This record gives sequence, C-alpha cells and structure tokens, in this order.
Amino acid sequence: MTLARRELLKSLSGMAATVAFGKLDIPSALDGAQTSRAVLPRKQDFDLTDGFTYLNAAYTHPIPRPAADAARAYLAERNKLAMPRPGSGGGAGEGFNAKALFAELINAKPSEIAYVPNTSTGENLVVSALGLDRPTKFNVVTDWLHFDGALVHLLELQRAGLDVRIVRPTADYRIDITDLARVIDSDTRLVELSSTTMYNGFQHDLEAVCKLAHAHGAHVYADIIHTAGAEPFDVKASGVDFAACSSFKWLMGDYGLGFLYARDDVVEQIRRPLVGYYQTATMTGHEPPFDNAGVTAPVSWTLARDATGHFEAGSIAGALGAGLAASLAYIKEVGVANIQAYRKPMLQKLRDEVPRHGFTCVTPPQSTASIITFARKGLGASDIPARLARARVNVRMTDNWMRVSPSIYNDMDDIDRLLYALT
Repeated sequence: MTLARRELLKSLSGMAATVAFGKLDIPSALDGAQTSRAVLPRKQDFDLTDGFTYLNAAYTHPIPRPAADAARAYLAERNKLAMPRPGSGGGAGEGFNAKALFAELINAKPSEIAYVPNTSTGENLVVSALGLDRPTKFNVVTDWLHFDGALVHLLELQRAGLDVRIVRPTADYRIDITDLARVIDSDTRLVELSSTTMYNGFQHDLEAVCKLAHAHGAHVYADIIHTAGAEPFDVKASGVDFAACSSFKWLMGDYGLGFLYARDDVVEQIRRPLVGYYQTATMTGHEPPFDNAGVTAPVSWTLARDATGHFEAGSIAGALGAGLAASLAYIKEVGVANIQAYRKPMLQKLRDEVPRHGFTCVTPPQSTASIITFARKGLGASDIPARLARARVNVRMTDNWMRVSPSIYNDMDDIDRLLYALT
C-alpha cells in the first residue's frame, strides 16, 4: 500500500469522530469499513476562514481536509520516484482511482471516462469529434441558459459558418422542450446544454431531451458541472451521449482536472479529435542499435477504443488526481442524496424570504438544484454588495442578480446571516 493510500485511509477513518453540529444523521461507509455515524453540517471537515459565511459553492467548492491531505501525501510519495523500479515510468495516475470513483458516481463504466483539464476542454473535444468545428451541413441546438463559455465557443463557430440554433427561455425562466423540438431536425448533429444551468438552477429533463434528439439522429452533450456531486445523476437513465465537468465545484476538487463521459457505443462512431500517447493500447519503440533492424517506423502501436483512447493525450496532474480521488471518496461516504436533502430547507428559506427584500426568484420552483438565484435590477450599483461585504457573507453577485449556493459546511445560521445583511 502506498503512503498516499495509507494517509488517505487514515484521514478518512477519522471522519466518524465528527462533532454533532447538525440535523441530518447519515450512515458512513468507506472501503468496506465498519459503518459509523456522521452528521451534517460538516464544518469541521473544511478549513474555512473564521468569521466568514461562504454561500458560494457553485463558484468554487472548498476542498475537504481528507482531499488536501491526500494531495500532500501524493507529493511526498512522488519525491521518492526519482529512482523508479525497472519497467515503471513512475508517472502520475498510479495509486489512485478518481476515474473509477467518478464513473460509479454517475453510473458509467470506467472505460467511458476520460480525464480532461476542465469542462470547456471536454465540450470542445466533443464538438471536434463530431466534425462540427469545420464546414458542415449539420446544425447544433443549444439554449440561452447554457454555460456562457460553451456558448462563446459555439457562437465563434457560428461566425465561421456553423448553423447554431439557440432556444430562448420562457417567461418563467426555463427552457421548454417544445421549443427545442421546433428547431431540432434531421440535420441536427448535436444538442448541447447544461443539465443544471449555472445561472438559475433550471434542470432539463435529460431523458426527454435525449429521446427527442435521438429520434432525429442527433447526439446529446450535457455540461454536468452543477449536477455531478450535487444531486443524484445517472448517465444511463438520462441517455446522454457525452457529458463533462470540472472538479472544483460540487466534486470538491481543485482547478485543472475534470472528466469527460463518452458512451461506449458512441465512441465507435466518432473521430479522434486529438492523438497522444495515452491513447495507445500498445506501444513499442524501436530504438537503435538493438531494436531497429527490419522495421519501417520508429514506433509500433495500437490505439485504444475507449474514452481514454479518444480524448486523453498525456499525463494529468498527479496531486490533483490524488486529492480528487479523496474528494470523491468523501462524497460517496456522505452520500449525494444526503447532501441534496440537507441543503433543501436552506434553499427553501431563501426562496421564502429573499423576495421580501425587493428580489425576484428566477429559479423554477420545481428545481432541486444546488443553487438559487434572485434578480434585482441595478443590484451591483446598490448598497447591498457593500452590506454583504461588511457582514462577511460571500455569494455570487452581478449587476442584476445574486446566486446563493450553500453546501454541507453551512447551516441555517448562515442563511439568517445573509438575510440579516439584506435588511
């Protein structure tokens, strides 16, 4: 067992001895260990700054202590790889299983998961793999609530000639599937959307969207950055062909590492958008003087046919991978459904109380997302940002809207602190 693994298990084994801050009693289990009792909130698992109320997890989620410990342990172990054992590259990726844990989280096969540095890279790779980054007769359908960065990508392709069809939201701030149906046709190659939107937490009925798209021969890509880890999600039940997310939000990882899901039967139908040595199933170099006679190329190789074989080019950041594996184990131990249930009364109180201070709630009432958003014209120019700063309350704030996203280190006292600051 590596030092990183020992330190990870040691840090996770201590999670049963949590202080009983909270309201939700949760069974704890990891790696077959004996079940213990844990509670929410889990303030003690995060190194949050004293005196501040952080209600902005949808911007970036704090990293749990076990994950930070695992990253540090990996770095300590890595320094011992200066003399790797014979036949070993000593590369990043040995000794942790973030990809397998993420696959389990979304009900995918590990072979359907590739590492990517971020969501945007995943989205770009899918668009390229489908041939939509060059002149084509096909069109892409998306919507007004999709992630801004992905829309910039598609609109740049639109400038180059791609037919991009953008569905506008309804008067109640959601995307109606009948409006999607009006623009999807036999030339639609891709329907691209956010499963849970970053602006207001609107959640697509992905199963219905996929049935609609597949009936026209189109693929579906979902940005799941505000879904994975925040609410139960099953890629098989949804029917999506592709999905991507970074890890620094609800997966409780750090910047620079995420995942791309590609359904195994779809991978066989698409081109590789890039080629790198991590995609090889076998690879042998023919170096002189002993292994270059009678061969016509300096290397022999075969390419893998899984998600890694299509979308990964090279090594990942090992400390990020070790920390992310620990974060995913932590999320599994707490339970995504428990996380979702715990924050529900906090979000409901915000929905009930914030509109009394001149805001309009733009998150659909049926949303079970991790975020809630309130609009108010001229918010950024009002005194509210300064009031929240004085109260040491951190939420996402723009010129005309405020997004609140509590997590498992928050409680009703934090919600009351925000409400008091608004008054």
